Amino acid sequence: MAHPKSRISKQRKRKRRTHKKAVMPKLATCNTTGERHLMHRAYYDLDGNMYYRGKMIIKAEEEEI
Repeated sequence: MAHPKSRISKQRKRKRRTHKKAVMPKLATCNTTGERHLMHRAYYDLDGNMYYRGKMIIKAEEEEI
């Protein structure tokens, strides 16, 4: 098994990990519906219709009473 020749200090280890962090997802606003959604993803509006790039892809099923 490989062993380090010398101990890596806490400061050196933490410097290496400075770039590892979570980033906020990019959100876009639809021009048609005004819904906020993740970019490059299909999304549902309040009525249950699915949209992608401002166009309705799947229409929500209407409930019969």
